[in-house]
Amino acid sequence: MTDTLSPVHSLAQVHAPSLDDITQMAEAAFAALPEQFRALCGDVVIRVEDFPDDDVIQDMGLESPFDIMGLYAGTMSPFRESGDMGGSVNMVFLYRRPLLDYWAEYDESLGHLVRHVLVHEIGHHMGLSDDAMHALEDAAD
Repeated sequence: MTDTLSPVHSLAQVHAPSLDDITQMAEAAFAALPEQFRALCGDVVIRVEDFPDDDVIQDMGLESPFDIMGLYAGTMSPFRESGDMGGSVNMVFLYRRPLLDYWAEYDESLGHLVRHVLVHEIGHHMGLSDDAMHALEDAAD
């Protein structure tokens, strides 16, 4: 008699990825991006939270906290070099619960989704086109 578990039984023991799990995925995804891109990001901080805070929900006019998977806050490196420091830290917020909700609904790996949202949040603030962001993601594969 074998002592292996059926797939259903194995899934019964699985827990949703934690904030730390998503943070590790995001840090690994960022580290896999091309060096030139990471250099432009400077000391960007990646922060994972379950949901955006009430101010973000209100400021962005969201109907639900599930309406946003990520957000960039800060001033990108090219603007900071021109003397516009603004005193802000460059941060990418990833929102765990909306990410997990999307992941559960679509046929996409969670790691790919985390990388996609991370690259797009940084890329939009750098003025990159969607094609350029997709090329960055492809380069990280």
